[in-house]
Amino acid sequence: MKFALQIASLFIAPSFPAEAHDIKRGKAMARGKKPMRCGAALIGAAIAGLAVSPASATVRISSDFGGQIGRYIVHYSALRDAGERVVIDGLCLSACTLVLGLIPRDRICVTSRARLGFHAAWRPGQGSRMVSAADGTQLLMDTYPQAIRNWIAQRGGLSPQIKYLSGRELVAMYQICR
Repeated sequence: MKFALQIASLFIAPSFPAEAHDIKRGKAMARGKKPMRCGAALIGAAIAGLAVSPASATVRISSDFGGQIGRYIVHYSALRDAGERVVIDGLCLSACTLVLGLIPRDRICVTSRARLGFHAAWRPGQGSRMVSAADGTQLLMDTYPQAIRNWIAQRGGLSPQIKYLSGRELVAMYQICR
């Protein structure tokens, strides 16, 4: 029950500054227009489901600035359960890095452009202040694989400052995309 409450609370609190865009919002929603009708959405989802075989699908991450931890847990868990592969081909910051702990390592590959950014979780405080979220930070650390936890620990742990993992260090942990 406690884990479910943590997840629910993390849907409310972003883990990256509000200035970063949320990749989950569509352009129509960003302009304040009404969302698609439910029937049209279901038809679109059914067509998309028929067009892509889950066993052969690949998700490419190239410019993901993160967002609410709970949403990423749900999203990556669904990708994992569908058997999808993930290519990290650019920026993967903040909650995006949860991909490393939620998708099996043998289904993740990285390109030379891959750059992962890790920082402590936070919640909005009074006014526009950011407040550290120890429970969110612990959830991040608990989700990451041991190699990533070790890498973070060697750099002083998660903090408000972003720590970047890329290049040789990243390739030593994850396979290069072919």
